[in-house]
Amino acid sequence: MQAILDATASQGEPIQELLVTHGKIPTLVEELIAVEMWKQRVFPVLCRLEDFKPQNTFPIYMVVHHEASIVNLLETVFFHKEVCESAEDAVLDLVDYCHRKLTLLVARSGCGSPPEEEESQYGTPIQELQKQAERMEFEIALKALSVLRYITDCVDSLSLSTLNRMLSTHNLPCLLVELLERSPWSRQEGGKLQQFEGGRWQTVAPSEQQKLSKLDGQVWIALYNLLLSPEARARYCLTSFAKGQLLKLRAFLTDTLLDQLPNLADLQGFLAHLALTETQPPKKDLVLEQIPEIWERLERENRGKWQAIAKHQLRHIFSPSEQDLRLQARRWAETYRLDVLEAVTPERPRCAFCSAEASKRCSRCQNEWYCCRECQVKHWEKHGKACVSAAQGDRAK
Repeated sequence: MQAILDATASQGEPIQELLVTHGKIPTLVEELIAVEMWKQRVFPVLCRLEDFKPQNTFPIYMVVHHEASIVNLLETVFFHKEVCESAEDAVLDLVDYCHRKLTLLVARSGCGSPPEEEESQYGTPIQELQKQAERMEFEIALKALSVLRYITDCVDSLSLSTLNRMLSTHNLPCLLVELLERSPWSRQEGGKLQQFEGGRWQTVAPSEQQKLSKLDGQVWIALYNLLLSPEARARYCLTSFAKGQLLKLRAFLTDTLLDQLPNLADLQGFLAHLALTETQPPKKDLVLEQIPEIWERLERENRGKWQAIAKHQLRHIFSPSEQDLRLQARRWAETYRLDVLEAVTPERPRCAFCSAEASKRCSRCQNEWYCCRECQVKHWEKHGKACVSAAQGDRAK
């Protein structure tokens, strides 16, 4: 939450600096993959257990939601290239994670959009929890797309193993073409175009329909990075299949799109040249490469134990007494208080007017800090318009 607040306010980003300084990015990646594996291997077993009849599903929801929290944090901090560098070997595991999510997104795009919040009318809390997890999976995949795009921003400094993983093992350029074709974040509803943005489906006004969506923009930038950076171009094998897939992009490169992303003119030139180029046979070079190890290690350590893990967690974690549940709720409430989160920043907030150390936050928008009432009044002429807009936006949400 604090990382997103800092990024939104365009101030210094101490959370990102802390994660890099203390080498916590690999830890976050491992945690992300551990929760992903739990959701695939343990959660379904847990839901099938006969004695699994929780009075309250909130403790399980917090685990299910944990994957979304981590990928959201990674999306926020990976904007900075030093974060990608600090991921070290874990970037291989993160690339694999993003590939799994995007493959799932492409596969599900033919099955209709994810269900809306209000559409689910299920009888049991567990069925509702399963439906929430399904909706959340769609949003997690969209966040993974953003993370992957930020990784491609660093393509010239990635290791040879990571490049090979992206371009040869997973053939990400072709997968990204599939995403552009299917556009799972867009749909027609009642004859109107809707796009998924800000956590919900929103109707796009006719005058805005030619405007490039944020998610389409992420795909185009990732393609640009993977196809035009010198390091990637030297290593990407343009087979007949890859050529056929990539040439589909020409139909999307309209004048309207090029006006919004002028850099894509270089991609258009690349595709024109590709159309006249002979394809290459698949490379059969034998190279010693590093492979991701987090998923394989977790799978190896817990193979055959999923039922036992589910039963253990049912008894000791997901069946809390009423008193334990109240204690957990109090801990969560304290954890997600903004003033507690401010305490983890290495520097105290500064007054928006005089830059002195501040202890009071604007009560309306929660974005600006002040040392005293007088500074807030003096700053209102500059801050007022942004404050009212931010407050109206929060009410709309």
